[in-house]
Amino acid sequence: MTVRFRPLDPVQDAELLHGWVTHPKAAFWMMQDASLEDVVREYSAFAANPHHEAFIGLVDGVPAILMERYDPAHLELVGLYEPQPGDVGMHFLVAPTDTPVHGFTRKVITAVMAELFADPATARVVVEPDVANKAVHALNAAVGFVPEREIQKPEKKALLSFCTRAQFEAAVGAAA
Repeated sequence: MTVRFRPLDPVQDAELLHGWVTHPKAAFWMMQDASLEDVVREYSAFAANPHHEAFIGLVDGVPAILMERYDPAHLELVGLYEPQPGDVGMHFLVAPTDTPVHGFTRKVITAVMAELFADPATARVVVEPDVANKAVHALNAAVGFVPEREIQKPEKKALLSFCTRAQFEAAVGAAA
């Protein structure tokens, strides 16, 4: 399985994204009722923000992943923790499928983390998934995330978790 990331185009990718973020399996993405225009507006705002980047992940050439990278000192977590130099915030979503492949999502999060750590400036990845999202907590643990504490964000109660490069490499092997 080869994974490569390309920058998301808010207009060109809107239809694809709309199908992903409104799918019942994307409930924790909190865009279930979003219109196509809402998706364009949301991702256009992200594209215009210097502290946020969004990418489409291609698995063997097929779009299958939405990855967001953000600066937690400026977005999402401002005032909720003390950011450190090299902190990078991350969200990821795997495209819904009628034919799930066992272990696919774990391979995806491993590829997402490898992509983030490919930047030498990334010292630590920060995530804040919904406390109720047990499936993502297990995936996060599998790639080295360590929960720190629950935090209250405006839209959810979240589990603030961190993963250093060393923790990631120990969890998945230095070859990742």
